[in-house]
Amino acid sequence: MTAQTGTQGSVTAVYQVNGMSCGHCEGAVSGEISEIPGVDSVKAAAATGEVTVVSTAPLDEEAVRAAVDEAGFELVGPA
Repeated sequence: MTAQTGTQGSVTAVYQVNGMSCGHCEGAVSGEISEIPGVDSVKAAAATGEVTVVSTAPLDEEAVRAAVDEAGFELVGPA
């Protein structure tokens, strides 16, 4: 996982997700990931397939994978 410590102890991670092609896709992925405890913000970009997550602590990749699967997409891994 590409993780960086941000301001005030936050952690930023970027994931690669396959299958996003529009704003609706971005919203579905963002909505599911935002339900993971500790997530502060999520920004998904269909054009690049990247999902940037800011959280209070590093996230369990399996939790992120399950959220992306629930949205109907595939987590490739860290970007």
